[in-house]
Amino acid sequence: MAQEARYDIVIIGTGAGGASLAKRLAPSGMKILILERGDYVPREKENWSSLEVNLKGHYLAKEKWRTKDGEILEPHTNYNVGGNTKFFGAALFRLREVDFGEIQHAGGVSPAWPISYKDLESYYAEAEDLFEVRGERGVDPTEPPATGPYPYPAISHEERLERLSADFSSLGLHPFHTPLGVRLDEQHRRTSRCIRCNTCDGYPCLIHAKSDAEMMCIEPTLQMHDNVTLLTMARVTALKTGVSGREITGVLFEHDGEQVQVSADVVVVSCGAINSAALLLRSANSDHPNGLANRSGAVGRHYMGHTNSVVMALSLCPNPTIFQKTLSVNDFYGASSEWKFPMGHISFVGKLDLDTLRAGAPAIAPGWSLESMAQHSLDFWLTSEDLPDPENRVTINKAGEIVLSYTPNNLEAHKRLKHQLSKMMKNTSCEFHGAGCHQGLFDRNIFIGQQIPLAGVAHQNGTVRFGHDPLTSALDINCKAHDIDNLYVVDGSFFPSSGAVNPGLTIVANALRVGDHLLERMHARKEVPQAMQA
Repeated sequence: MAQEARYDIVIIGTGAGGASLAKRLAPSGMKILILERGDYVPREKENWSSLEVNLKGHYLAKEKWRTKDGEILEPHTNYNVGGNTKFFGAALFRLREVDFGEIQHAGGVSPAWPISYKDLESYYAEAEDLFEVRGERGVDPTEPPATGPYPYPAISHEERLERLSADFSSLGLHPFHTPLGVRLDEQHRRTSRCIRCNTCDGYPCLIHAKSDAEMMCIEPTLQMHDNVTLLTMARVTALKTGVSGREITGVLFEHDGEQVQVSADVVVVSCGAINSAALLLRSANSDHPNGLANRSGAVGRHYMGHTNSVVMALSLCPNPTIFQKTLSVNDFYGASSEWKFPMGHISFVGKLDLDTLRAGAPAIAPGWSLESMAQHSLDFWLTSEDLPDPENRVTINKAGEIVLSYTPNNLEAHKRLKHQLSKMMKNTSCEFHGAGCHQGLFDRNIFIGQQIPLAGVAHQNGTVRFGHDPLTSALDINCKAHDIDNLYVVDGSFFPSSGAVNPGLTIVANALRVGDHLLERMHARKEVPQAMQA
């Protein structure tokens, strides 16, 4: 085994959490090693090929997990610099202020967080700046308080979605522009980094115009700070503790065909909620027989990933929209006149094309071909909160494989959210076909719904929850392990509840918050934002 470099901080993972933390800590001058099990996503024509990305799964992790019944599970996840943000749809929402408190759902209780929204608000603002979020304040009725506007104006709707937004408004709803991390300058299109294409949601950006963790954090950090080292193709296999059992003394990983061990004053795990829990469980030893940070038994438990559906609404009118992800509706996010419990969030996925439908199409609607469905569909994304259940969990089987056990819950909320969308679409019309344009909504065979299966782990969170009580949580409020003095976790694992919006921005904001804690702990300097220097 190759031995043994010493660092101030080792960060495992380059997704939203690890990359944001690295960028926060880099100006301190501390010696930082970032370990990434994958490589850079190559820039190639396949980046924008629906056939390669969606039908062939060209960039998916070549790894097999297991379900609780022992069946093979091929996860829709990516191991590369930037993590899953390289392929995300770039919707960057703050959790709602109410999400930080206890909420009664039809299916049970969503627990309160050990910190408040106010504790995170300034970090949300910094996260929006860091990831160059485009959005608008004051329209979304569930929007939490913010100290300032978005750093960039909202991405405009194309004509088809502009009409749909007006239709929704006429129903008394409050549609709004989805906050997005795409680097589009609509006032200067010739020099805009983003070209507003149809290969964004689910694709790596060939021209680096998406606000992913590689482009916004890793690349500028490596360019500006020679105290930071990134090692790719470095798969961490275990964390070692010392004689006291209270300190990580070794990070073991595979690189270039050999086993390597390094050590650090602080070790930060940021592998994604599933792999972070798996690493802690695989690192069990005589002092920690159930896995690291697991005196509470919470590690791996309370897995959440949202109840998500892609819903196609077919119209007689074609939908020529190129970039479709600009419209959202949150009128049913909390209790409403329609139901006393929360239902969830309505927005859009990227425009579905023929190859994407071939990759995971439901039955062809009567009277339609897959090609005509692709040309005429409005492609909605529906998210409802799933609740933390200790039996929804990550474990490791005897073969060393990840086992993801999950039973969906709070499903009545999602069922009702789909029904609300059906009502919304039924009450829209167009100048050519009137109210009959969306005639498919009258027939469940044409209003096509596809719930995201277990392998869809893009919103994974909750497996190493934080809290005040070491008997019920793995991490303290600074995301340090209760049981180990120099171990932190900064991906989506720390969530005690999931809300009903993409967790990405919250992961970034929390990583910045934890970064400030680490700077204080290690008596290191913090970079002063340019606006404060002026």
